[in-house]
Amino acid sequence: MATQRYSVTPHPIETLLTWVKSGEIAIPEIQRPFVWDATKVRNLLDSLYQGYPVGYLIAWRNPSVRLKDGTTSSGKRILIDGQQRVTALMAALLGQEVLTKDYETVRIRIAFHPVEERFEVSNPAIRKDAAWIPDLAAVFSPDASLTELTDDYSERNPSADRKQVSRILERVRKVINNHVGIIELAEDLDIETVTEIFIRVNSAGASLSQADFAMSKIAANDTYGGNMLRKAIDYFCHLAVAPEFLSRIEKGDKAFAASEFLPKMRWLKDVNDDLYDPSYTDMLRVAFTSEFRRGKLQDLVALLSGRNFETKQYEEAVAEEAFARLKTGVLNFMNKTHFDRLTMILRSAGFITSGLIRSQNAINFAYILYLRGRAEGMPAADIERLVRRWYVMSLLRGRYSGSPETAFDFDIRQIEARGLTAYCEAVIDAELPDSFWSTLLPQEMETSSASSPYFLVYQAAQAKLGDLGFLSRDITVRDLLLNRSDVHHVYPRNHLKKQGMARGRYNQIANFVLAQSEINIVIGDRAPEVYFAELADQCNGGIKKYGGITTLDELRANLSMSCLPETMLDGEIPDFGEFLDMRRHLMATKIKTYFEGL
Repeated sequence: MATQRYSVTPHPIETLLTWVKSGEIAIPEIQRPFVWDATKVRNLLDSLYQGYPVGYLIAWRNPSVRLKDGTTSSGKRILIDGQQRVTALMAALLGQEVLTKDYETVRIRIAFHPVEERFEVSNPAIRKDAAWIPDLAAVFSPDASLTELTDDYSERNPSADRKQVSRILERVRKVINNHVGIIELAEDLDIETVTEIFIRVNSAGASLSQADFAMSKIAANDTYGGNMLRKAIDYFCHLAVAPEFLSRIEKGDKAFAASEFLPKMRWLKDVNDDLYDPSYTDMLRVAFTSEFRRGKLQDLVALLSGRNFETKQYEEAVAEEAFARLKTGVLNFMNKTHFDRLTMILRSAGFITSGLIRSQNAINFAYILYLRGRAEGMPAADIERLVRRWYVMSLLRGRYSGSPETAFDFDIRQIEARGLTAYCEAVIDAELPDSFWSTLLPQEMETSSASSPYFLVYQAAQAKLGDLGFLSRDITVRDLLLNRSDVHHVYPRNHLKKQGMARGRYNQIANFVLAQSEINIVIGDRAPEVYFAELADQCNGGIKKYGGITTLDELRANLSMSCLPETMLDGEIPDFGEFLDMRRHLMATKIKTYFEGL
């Protein structure tokens, strides 16, 4: 029979809140954004008032750590499921402020109507209505008197039954005597088991990521500056998206403003670039993998707990070193020179707008390669070439699209064993042989997804190679991408729809070109045999309908840039299926030419 790996104990809500305030139970995310809306807080209080169950909380005691003097320190309990519910109770009943997902500090006020026994989110109308108690925190204040609360309400509402109001307010106050079950997990459970338990117990089946665990571990640590490091990660990611948030940090978090971290990220206040807006998961992945030479964040959680992988023991010295190394990784990540250089490398590969970016993990590993190259003293030009080529290869082969942690771990360990340049070049050669360009890539391009990596890389290739837009004499693809270009159907959409063609067929990426909107409009629904004949006529002194190109040589060159068969100008218009096949091969050849130039 299997040993039970947990205990379940009911505790009054009042006791739970006392533990949180005293630090007996750590809610590491209490300072992180509170994502519930106020109506969920209201519903939670109503459920407690009605005596309904509100679910279990799951706590996991940190492993005991061996201290330097040989004694052991029993770790705090960490609340790994129930953080939002406990934060909601702290906010509504104790009047504590919470940080919203927009990083605003707010008070959540829940109102109560004693006569109707109804909870509601407080609003200006409720605050003006004497029948409501506008903020329940007043009822739960340590110095609140039930008699005074009843007297005050009765004075404002003479028609209310005083005894009934008193009974109901007493019932409200007793919700903190309601019991909540705490499932306490055995401290020797590993991180994968804890994750599995979380997913099984949590009725919503929400995924608790390893990054969430890592952030919890970091935030719960006071000894080695974990809480400040956690804020540095959070604040950097928020500033990358909203630079104006800087003034709020300076005013609202004096301790952080005085730390070593804020000066290292102040440069973000002048940045409006959204090419790479990292999440805390991205930042942890890059900082950890580049610094620790490991790819699985569960290993970071273990190291921050003090796990010695060789002795299988937990040691304070291991935790201390792990926090120091992680801090180094985080500072390297947020370094302006490093961050700017990464985005510059992406741009130099043709990825000039955020619209061409779809895989954060491909960028994350590109950043890891950059940081490793810097640490090894590689010449800047060699790092740039390596990062460009690896990034594009990883997009074309979907290297980090399935199980990124496993791929990160494999690649970084191979780099350690075989050397950065040797390993990366060997993988690129193996992943992109001649048969990839001639056979596999054209097959993979049989898709109608405009956000497919193949079409994104194709557009980056056109930008990098300086191609002109379809039928444009002067406007480049780069110009069009930077100014929200139109994706034009070479065989117009409505023309194909009239033939009964399905959307997945006429929207094939091999039917897309980047064009100025005015050219797109003029072509309209015309069949390709019609407008290509008119184009040939335009270059033989005819009416100038489509853009400004007036010579056949220039027009043939333009069609070649857009990977279109030049023979279409001679009246050789293939049927649609044949056209798609021809164009996929031409697009694959262009991407190959582009890649070889990286």
